[in-house]
Amino acid sequence: MTGPTPIVRKRLRGLSTTGAFGVGSFGLMLVFASSGMPVPLYTVYRAENGLTDSALAVTTVVYLAVTAATLLFLGRLSDAVGRRPVITAALVSSALGCLLLTQVDSLPILIAGRSLQGLACGLAASSLGSYVVETAPRSPSWLGPLMAASAPTFGIPLGAVVSGVLVETAPAPRLLGYESVAALLLLTACVMIFAPESVARPSGAVRAALVPRIAFPRGSRRASLITLVVGVFLATWSYTGFYQAFAPALTVERLGTTNSVVVSLVFASIVALSPLGGAVTGRLAPFVAIRVGLIGFLVTVATAVAALAAGSAVLLIGASLAAGVAMGAATTGVMRALLADAPAVQRAGLLAAVYLVSYLAAALPSLVASIVAPAVDLLTIAVGYGVLVLVAVALGATASAVHTRRSRDRG
Repeated sequence: MTGPTPIVRKRLRGLSTTGAFGVGSFGLMLVFASSGMPVPLYTVYRAENGLTDSALAVTTVVYLAVTAATLLFLGRLSDAVGRRPVITAALVSSALGCLLLTQVDSLPILIAGRSLQGLACGLAASSLGSYVVETAPRSPSWLGPLMAASAPTFGIPLGAVVSGVLVETAPAPRLLGYESVAALLLLTACVMIFAPESVARPSGAVRAALVPRIAFPRGSRRASLITLVVGVFLATWSYTGFYQAFAPALTVERLGTTNSVVVSLVFASIVALSPLGGAVTGRLAPFVAIRVGLIGFLVTVATAVAALAAGSAVLLIGASLAAGVAMGAATTGVMRALLADAPAVQRAGLLAAVYLVSYLAAALPSLVASIVAPAVDLLTIAVGYGVLVLVAVALGATASAVHTRRSRDRG
């Protein structure tokens, strides 16, 4: 499942399947790293361009909404036309978004740049996510699903941390990071020319691929699988959406600093160790890893909210790092369970459905939070997110138990 598929075509020149996995993984992480770079600059935009916390939260909602729309309407496109054309479009769109963000002097330009990044993330999540699964080494078997689940969540904070360091230490921080990443994105797009294709193109499939459809597996266990995905990704991505929208305000108002490095560390802390969670639970059965991850995530989120109430930066970052480990265990477990029997020609559609749920789980609570933000304090918003996580964890844990019991009964 995670090794090279039988329909991989002969490579053009020089780039092996293993090399393609490396380039694809780097490209996937890079697209999402570029989308994390604006977050530390939000404090700069607030100070120099007069953008409010509510406006910045709306910007995050637009980015998430564009990503979700791309997943819905274009998520299955690479199943029909091949991975490489869609991957190239994702990389170029991300580069253009970075270049536009070098010109930010008002909210519309920021929203336009973030929209291009949202388009890129939607295309990359389905096409590059499928590509790394299809070109991953056969051993360890969890490596492909781990990369598909964790590269986006790891790439975003990586970009934020790099951007935060540049804001504090480098000349022209509003230009240097974006221009450097744009150059790397375009270089990766050029390298992909020499990568093997990993899926055959079905005749006449393009029009069908453009019809919006949620591509979860059919069968008697479909309802429990969908409920499981909703529970796990609502719990994890809603809370990471909170960090993405409010990390600058949290750092300034609750932790008492405007340092962009601290802003980026607070934002990055919630997802930075998610690949570790997927790796350390790789030998567990997928549904065991899911339950372990969900319980750990609930406990660590509660601790993070308590740290915010106490104004403790150390406890907040520590609890958030632990939450990232738990998040990686749960989300990689879901990917392993879903991709175990998925045919290659349906893989992009399945990943698009998963990430559509994920981005909606991040966008909708952030929209509500941006509306109420002027009227309530950030601690109240954080507590509200904590309650949402509690409900979602209960939903995901219940669906996992039901699915496991049905599988045991069928066996």
